[in-house]
Amino acid sequence: MKTINNILLIVALFLFSCISQEKKDEKETQKNLSAKEILGNPDYLAISYGGYRTNSRDVQPTIAELQEDMKILHAMGIRIVRTYNVHFSQAANLLEAIHQLKKEDASFEMYVMLGAWIDCKNAFNWSQGEPNHNEESDRNSIEIATTISLAKQYPDIVKIIAVGNEAMVKWATSYYVQPNVILKWVNHLQELKKSGELSKDLWITSSDNFASWGGGDDSYHTEDLDKLINAVDYISMHTYPMHDTHYNPVFWGTIENEQELSKIEQIDAAMLRSKEYAISQYKSVKDYIKSLRVNKPIHIGETGWASFSGGHYGITGSKATDEYKEALFYKHMREWTKEEGISCFYFEAFDENWKDAQNPNGSENHFGLFTIEGKAKYVLWNLVDKEVFKGLTRSGKLITKTYNGDKRMLLKDVLIPSVNKIIVNAN
Repeated sequence: MKTINNILLIVALFLFSCISQEKKDEKETQKNLSAKEILGNPDYLAISYGGYRTNSRDVQPTIAELQEDMKILHAMGIRIVRTYNVHFSQAANLLEAIHQLKKEDASFEMYVMLGAWIDCKNAFNWSQGEPNHNEESDRNSIEIATTISLAKQYPDIVKIIAVGNEAMVKWATSYYVQPNVILKWVNHLQELKKSGELSKDLWITSSDNFASWGGGDDSYHTEDLDKLINAVDYISMHTYPMHDTHYNPVFWGTIENEQELSKIEQIDAAMLRSKEYAISQYKSVKDYIKSLRVNKPIHIGETGWASFSGGHYGITGSKATDEYKEALFYKHMREWTKEEGISCFYFEAFDENWKDAQNPNGSENHFGLFTIEGKAKYVLWNLVDKEVFKGLTRSGKLITKTYNGDKRMLLKDVLIPSVNKIIVNAN
């Protein structure tokens, strides 16, 4: 009898050892993909993210609040988020929030495209003089140093560094710099990769308007831009048809033979043209890069559609902004980028009121797929129905639908695009 008990004890210990080793192996084999493996992968949806819940960035989101948001985004399939600067604590806190979530749950997977803000001398500080677009801000070096430090501290999370956000496009009159400034810092980061100080798998880019990448007029076609295109690991370009709707009749309006269609059919047709307009900007960048005999991946660093505007894009303007059109554009862009095998850092996850703090009705405050309170806009209603967000909260509130889920009420706010500009020759 004693022998049998000993055998049973040995078997039990063996099984316990196997289970323990299996759990250990699971932790040790937690996914840790490179940017090359993530970008263009349809299983790794990307999104632009800011966790600010008030109309001022003086109030930084806490690690607990950032974890709430990451759980929500993870539930809807997001696996890589984009940030914009490191001079506020949000970026560092976000990386720590993800780090803690990964420690708690080996299956939790989230990566970051870490943004380093770059601007010119006297940017946003006109008391010191007019912005000098030919010289860079003294703070750029601090921003880059902080970005490097965070990338080294969280190598399993930070997979991309973006040097500047719309930092080269000339309509950014408060802060834009010349391409040689971006090139300087991109080259610096690439040298750190070569020396082994940064991971060789870390991808370096700059995220900018399609025009800044050569897809616009010839004034952008400079030697320094061409050098930058050769220096980055991939092109991160922005395209915003919505920002063109209040003056661009190339794609926005009602074609003569569509005026007999129903309201929804007219809107659907206009949104399809908006998608094609975005694709044309992507192709313009692709063509320019091809003209340089450069073969680099191109991904969408930003695109989006606001759900409300009290200005040019709203009821008194182009009638472009509402949750129905936002949902259509999101669907179109996700489908197209999936077909093309490119990533789309859709702008953005949650509404952020600080962007236009003095104007609550400004379109910049309403690009989120969720409201600040955590209500899912129309684009995500189907995920609420599927209970994807069951038990998840934002600021302690469960995820519910806007309009209380009443589509008839939502459609009352949906307007047909302005007909004062008729598209005669639509493609």
